[in-house]
Amino acid sequence: MAETRAEQDVARRRVIYIPGYDPFHPRRYRELYRKESAAQAAISGYEISQHAAKGQGPFAWGVESVVGGARTEAEIEVLLWSDIVKASMNPSIPATYAMLLRTAWTYIASGALFRLMRLRKGPVIAALYPIVFLLGQLLLAVGLGYGAARLGAWALLQLPVPVHLGTTGVMLGIILFVAVTWGVLSWFRKRDNKFFAYYLMHDYSYSARHKGANPPELEARIAAFRARVEEALASDADEVLVVGHSSGAHIGISVLADLMRSGWTQGSGPRLGFLTLGHVVPMVSFLPKADRLRADLHDLCQWDQITWVDVTAPGDGCAFALCDPVAVTGVAPEQGKRWPLVFSAAFTQTLSPETWAKVKRRFFRLHFQYLCAFDRPGDYDYFLITAGPLSLGTRYAERMPSKSRIETPASRYTSRAA
Repeated sequence: MAETRAEQDVARRRVIYIPGYDPFHPRRYRELYRKESAAQAAISGYEISQHAAKGQGPFAWGVESVVGGARTEAEIEVLLWSDIVKASMNPSIPATYAMLLRTAWTYIASGALFRLMRLRKGPVIAALYPIVFLLGQLLLAVGLGYGAARLGAWALLQLPVPVHLGTTGVMLGIILFVAVTWGVLSWFRKRDNKFFAYYLMHDYSYSARHKGANPPELEARIAAFRARVEEALASDADEVLVVGHSSGAHIGISVLADLMRSGWTQGSGPRLGFLTLGHVVPMVSFLPKADRLRADLHDLCQWDQITWVDVTAPGDGCAFALCDPVAVTGVAPEQGKRWPLVFSAAFTQTLSPETWAKVKRRFFRLHFQYLCAFDRPGDYDYFLITAGPLSLGTRYAERMPSKSRIETPASRYTSRAA
């Protein structure tokens, strides 16, 4: 239900959105927001409109809402790291298979794969999918290549002039084998927008390449993101809300942990909120060199200057649903842990049976459901959170965490030292 005007504590908001491992242009998020916010407003009975945000660059837009008579303005900005993602997705086919072997070895040798599987099987199956699918492609390609080589040898023997399968036959066999094998692998690669095997392989490989440590280009971008948050906190907004989706969640954790350690305090400035959606934090924090992320989790969970809310759903097979990222990583302090508030978006309850039937097997679509409209929204409404009249802290001040949340430590690396 929409709030009444008396419940307003935010008239102006700055939203800073950190996407996951996504090579697409930020305009995708702007258009998704425009379409889905209109749908949610029609379902829930409030008004919302979108317009250009002057002076905020090409990756930002303005939103105005009227909820129960309360008018709120928001500026939403997408922080860009898709260029880093694209650069990491350029390897050739042979390089991708080398990445497959390296990534699998990293997760298996460190024991992370088995610990992750005990935590949640869904995202681990999603991680194993590209390995199995790429190996299947390779076996099919090699099989067809071998068949083509044998067929070529048979064709030579059918020539009216007797042919001995010497050097000529061997060369023809090699040419046919390589051409068919490469052709099949290239066919799959060109159609990866349907299979997502290469995309997911590059995603998991990006974290595993440095065994959980941030590569230099990502550390530099985290520093730039922190500067954008600091600029927003110096504005006249009532709230600055940082949103991290999927892999963007652990990037946001590091951004805000750096801000915390800089000594920032609210004072008379905007409230600071942090919303993590569909997180995959354990895929990184369970790796042997993720000391930086583990320290950030340990420190940020105690900060009294922030409201941190974590929303996942068991229906999202790509996320570690209801897993408290601090607790399961094993870095929660003995005393003083405040965050995050963990609860479920409960897709099976907040989506109608008709909608659920359409999307329940579309795993990537479900991973983005947090940014979309709900047929039966409960107390999670992305558009009220980002453009409505209540701050994140006020909205969830009385919200209890989900009883089915997972807090049992599962990582073997519990050090908080960076």
